[in-house]
Amino acid sequence: MPFDRPLALTQGDPAGIGPDITLAAWTARRKHGIAPFLFLGDPAVLASRAALLGLDVAIRETDADGAVSIFENALPVLPIPAGAEVAAGEPHVATARGTIEAIETAVSLSFAGKTLGVVTNPIAKSVLYQAGFGFPGHTEFLADLAHKHTGTPVRPVMLLAGPKLRAIPVTIHIPLKDIPAALTETLILETCRVTHHDLKVRFGIDQPRIAIAGLNPHAGEDGTMGTEERDIIHPAIVKLRAEGINAFGPLPADTMFHDEARGRYDVAICMYHDQALIPAKALGFDTSVNVTLGLPFIRTSPDHGTAFGIAGKGVARETSLVEAIRLAGAMAGTMTPSLAGRI
Repeated sequence: MPFDRPLALTQGDPAGIGPDITLAAWTARRKHGIAPFLFLGDPAVLASRAALLGLDVAIRETDADGAVSIFENALPVLPIPAGAEVAAGEPHVATARGTIEAIETAVSLSFAGKTLGVVTNPIAKSVLYQAGFGFPGHTEFLADLAHKHTGTPVRPVMLLAGPKLRAIPVTIHIPLKDIPAALTETLILETCRVTHHDLKVRFGIDQPRIAIAGLNPHAGEDGTMGTEERDIIHPAIVKLRAEGINAFGPLPADTMFHDEARGRYDVAICMYHDQALIPAKALGFDTSVNVTLGLPFIRTSPDHGTAFGIAGKGVARETSLVEAIRLAGAMAGTMTPSLAGRI
């Protein structure tokens, strides 16, 4: 489909593989049929990385209005200085401001109607923390930016969307020991309501089937291995079903992810980070996409980190970024149910 506006693609940490996979995605743009994007970052970093990788890529500075017309023949870049000399694989705290500014700019462009959505390259949280970044990760930062733009708090929901599984963690970036205290009926209800809404609106699934995992082994085994299922998760499911949401469980997590089980639901709601991300990455490591539901704009991201150890070496695979761009483009174009079922 033709696009009248680009997606905004942030640079991520410039010392990581973000520049590598951006260059590779643009180089293979016709093969993958991806939506046009505007790269938000330092054009000098892209140029030096292209030279290091032996890629002949035309890089042209522009704004959101000019990106679509440029995209076929050159990689469009909205310049944001890196803040320091960038060497592949060598992160530096001085680049943190540029990384953050790229995200802020991408969100602002989306609210201004200049772009169709936001695709984020991987960040290094430890580098950002050194610069005073006050959020656990991308998801929470994007929610805060949305709040600032709209004045209305949002409930961000992390969805890992792959060809074989969609999975959502209710609690995200917190230590394992803190999960029981953080897990509440309200949190489960809010997560499932956002999920139900966005699977209908963004993914075109008329009646989403939501499978909800237990927290404990064997989903608590009738309270003998934990009471969270009885006291927190089951009451939430009862309320969701009363609202007309097709939620069921709690289910033992160890039997939720085999082929036959996955055919019974459209999304798995998991109680903590690794309960969702381990099966998601095992079933689609190179093809899963991180999607933030609950935001007033589209946001996707490759489902991997900065991979400093392979940056600039020509071995980073662009597959997950390509899928993130394709999914964001599909969501922006009102995704059909058949397409939603394949992602």
